[in-house]
Amino acid sequence: MTTFQFKKKYGQNFLSDPNLLRGICCDAGLTCDDNVLEIGAGAGALTKQICSIAKNVVSFEIDKQLENVLRDLNCKNLTLIFEDVLKVPTNEIEAYFNGSYKIVANLPYYITTPIIFKFLKEAKKLVSLTIMVQKEVAERICAKPGEKNYGLLSVSCAYFGQANIMRNVSRKMFFPQPDVDSCVVNLQIQKKDETVNQKLFLEVIKASFKSRRKTLLNNLAEAFKLKKSKFSELKFDLSKRAEELSVDEFINLTKAIEKII
Repeated sequence: MTTFQFKKKYGQNFLSDPNLLRGICCDAGLTCDDNVLEIGAGAGALTKQICSIAKNVVSFEIDKQLENVLRDLNCKNLTLIFEDVLKVPTNEIEAYFNGSYKIVANLPYYITTPIIFKFLKEAKKLVSLTIMVQKEVAERICAKPGEKNYGLLSVSCAYFGQANIMRNVSRKMFFPQPDVDSCVVNLQIQKKDETVNQKLFLEVIKASFKSRRKTLLNNLAEAFKLKKSKFSELKFDLSKRAEELSVDEFINLTKAIEKII
C-alpha cells in the first residue's frame, strides 16, 4: 500500500486495527451461514475479516487501482466487483445471493445517505445493515421524536427497521485520518406497514421536514399545492412541527393525505 495514492473523491479512509474489525463483524452478528454484501472494500482489511467468518461475500469497490491489492487477499468465498454500487440495479446485486444477506461496510461519507436509501427502498433480501458512518449521521439515523437530530433520515430508518449505535470510533483509527469521528450503526430490517403508500410516505416526511421552523400545515400545503382549508378534513393537529411526530404518526398522516390529494 506504500505506492497507493489515496483519492479524496472516493472518501478513502481505511481501517486496519484487528480488534475494531472483529468488533464490526460482531456488531453485525455474522455467522458462518451468512451472505454478506460489502460496499467500499478499500484495502481489504474489513473484507478479509468478513470472509473469515461469513459463507459468501460480495464486495464492491469503485477504485480499480485497488484490484491487485484486493485480489491478493486470496479469499475463496469472495466475489469482487469493481463498479459504482449506486449505478448497479439492486436486483442485479441481489442476484449474487441465493437467499438473504447482510450489508457490512465502512461507507465513504459522501455516499452514506444515498446507499442507505437505495437499499432500504429497493432491497428484497436484505436483513440488516451494519455500517461505519460519520458520527453526526449515526445520531441522525438513531434519533427519536423531539430530539434535535430527528429528521427525514431518522423517520425513514425507523419505518424500515430498528437502528442502534453499536460503538463510537475515533478518527484516529483511520488512515488517512478524517476530520470527524465515526460510529458503527446496526439497522435490523423489520416488517414494514404494507398498507401505506411507500412513495407517498417518503414524500410526506420529506415535505414535513423541508422547513423545520414551519408547522406541518404550512409545509404540507406548500409541497402538495393545496389550500390549507383542504387539510381541515384530516383529524390531525397540523400545528405541530415534524420533529414531534413518530413514524407511526407519519404513516397515519400519509394515509389521510392520500385521501385528499
